[in-house]
Amino acid sequence: MSPSSPPPTPPRTIEDLMAQALAMEREAVARYSELADMMETHNNLEVAELFRKMASYEALHVKQILADMGWSEGPVPPRQPGPWSAPEGPESVPIDEMHYLMHPWHALNLALAAELRAEAFFADLVRQAGDDEIRRAAEEMRAEEAEHVELVQAWLAKVPAPEEGWGEDPDPPRYED
Repeated sequence: MSPSSPPPTPPRTIEDLMAQALAMEREAVARYSELADMMETHNNLEVAELFRKMASYEALHVKQILADMGWSEGPVPPRQPGPWSAPEGPESVPIDEMHYLMHPWHALNLALAAELRAEAFFADLVRQAGDDEIRRAAEEMRAEEAEHVELVQAWLAKVPAPEEGWGEDPDPPRYED
């Protein structure tokens, strides 16, 4: 969450909290899958595979939330934005930060930023929670996001930063009117 963003709306019930978490995780699955598709379209298979792996981790969270809550599908999210200030959830990678020639290093940095936003989102909910049950559940979610941050940081430590000029395309697309 950026310092200028208003704090998230604290959930009133554990069901509200888990519905927020479920919406975030589903959005992350969809975005990582979309990014993987984009990278495959541009024959950037290494980055596509990394985004597929991130989508699968987020999908595990969706299943975990559904199982923990005893939901078969979960509540239908409202048709308005979530309890966050941006148009998309805090764990969603912004589509405009993509580049078809990006390297795994770039993809991991985008994933790291998303996981850090998600951790900060749940930390804000911990601070604002109106009761202990919601506070404990939000703290568990924050801790899971912190684990994701560590996982992505570990992956990032194994991946070299791209060389200067990585985004220069020797055969760029040509547009004709």
